[in-house]
Amino acid sequence: MNTEEIYYLLALQKVKNVGDISAKKLLKHFGSARAVFEAAQKGHGRVDIMDVGTVMWQSIKNFSQWDRVEEELKYIEKESIKVITIFDPEYPYRLFHAPDGPILFFLKGEVDLNTKHVISIVGTRNMTNYGKRMVEEIVEGLKDYSPLIVSGLAYGVDVEAHRQALARGLLTVGVLGHGFQRIYPSVHHKVAMQMIDNGGLLTEFWHTDVVDRNNFLKRNRIVAGLSEATVIIESGEKGGSLVTADIANSYNRDVFAVPGRTTDMFSKGCNNLIKRNQASILTGAHDIIQMLRWESEVKKSKNLQLNLFVDLSEDEQKIFDLLQEQGKMSLDEIAVTLQFTVSKTAQLLLKLELNNVVSGLSGKSFELL
Repeated sequence: MNTEEIYYLLALQKVKNVGDISAKKLLKHFGSARAVFEAAQKGHGRVDIMDVGTVMWQSIKNFSQWDRVEEELKYIEKESIKVITIFDPEYPYRLFHAPDGPILFFLKGEVDLNTKHVISIVGTRNMTNYGKRMVEEIVEGLKDYSPLIVSGLAYGVDVEAHRQALARGLLTVGVLGHGFQRIYPSVHHKVAMQMIDNGGLLTEFWHTDVVDRNNFLKRNRIVAGLSEATVIIESGEKGGSLVTADIANSYNRDVFAVPGRTTDMFSKGCNNLIKRNQASILTGAHDIIQMLRWESEVKKSKNLQLNLFVDLSEDEQKIFDLLQEQGKMSLDEIAVTLQFTVSKTAQLLLKLELNNVVSGLSGKSFELL
């Protein structure tokens, strides 16, 4: 996107009384941020769009912080920061479908935010040894699927998720609740620099925006919106990670929570999410893999390779195709479906098993390897 449109989008982002949802409605109506400001200057009293009334329209017309916009643009250019707007093809499609996703954000690093698997891992800042072990086990269990790990670079579970991802060569993105002028907490500066080279740092806040509690709560919607699923590892009865879980649920995304003992203070939030059916119970990475059906993707990939490299007869191919479509089946079911005799089917399955194409299971059932 050209600098001029970024200039006007930055301005629209800072207009008082204009939130992300209203900004998107205005952009959809007028086609560009510049057109929104031009229409306001022409003296329109209001816009005939739901929730966009006279007060908001006057705020756009009276916007005067153009010097701050210029300053932010200079900072962006000086620091070589990437600006991604909702008009750009690289804007993450999952976040695009979040109604209150930002109209633009800033990125340091090189990462595809539209990669196939994106998982957010968040939790308490007061992580226990149990929580740390679960972060490690879950990231380790997911590594073969090369997910992008998203979190908030906060103390405890967040930074541990980033560290475990880095240790396994996975890309990881930290969503900040402040601008790029600082890293908070400062003790995570080294991890943050590693992340820029192995994923990135992302924020919607200008470089002069200060560290503020409301900003951290606001960034939680991006953490939830970027991901296909959010994982909560340890949380008290109240906390930012529960806000993230609530937002993820509102986006119709999967939410997982690691259970703990009923007496554990930092498991109460997770236990409550599970009890109220606001999260699926998470005992290990396999729960995520099964729930999100990642396993079937790997199986299809393996099946495709087998189909390419094993020379199958016409009848063997029929069994292969049937098991690929149906999954596990008994010998009798295969014979009936393909109208083969049981003895013929048994011979074909034996050959396929010897060629490491199918696996024999208990009860005379078979499935593809």
